[in-house]
Amino acid sequence: MNVYFHNTAKDELLKFAIIIAKHNGKWVFCKHKDRNTFELPGGHREPNETILQAAKRELYEETGALIFDIKPLFAYSVIGKSKVVPTGEETFGMLYFADVKEFEPELHSEIESIHFFDELPTEWTYPLIQPLLIEKYLMSNTD
Repeated sequence: MNVYFHNTAKDELLKFAIIIAKHNGKWVFCKHKDRNTFELPGGHREPNETILQAAKRELYEETGALIFDIKPLFAYSVIGKSKVVPTGEETFGMLYFADVKEFEPELHSEIESIHFFDELPTEWTYPLIQPLLIEKYLMSNTD
């Protein structure tokens, strides 16, 4: 599995939105009902949806985030076979950063719970992709 970073990508190529989220300085991670690992909020772009709309929708669906500031960071692509892309073809996504101010009290999706970490977790759902996205964010973060 190979992950590449891009300054830009054609909008029609962007199929995924992944969000690095923080709340009160803590990392926000999701735990899916069917897994014992942690993942960043995110998912597939729906038809007729902008990639930013996808990011906002996924952040709300997977964390219950009601009030947040969100900004695009960079595009990325992944080449390699996975459960999500069994053909191994190159797929593109956009990484966002969100500062979440307020959450809904209950989740209404496939996500069982959200967790707040001072340090990054070690039990990743997508260990070959998501840690690299965060590493790139940390290396390029100028905030």
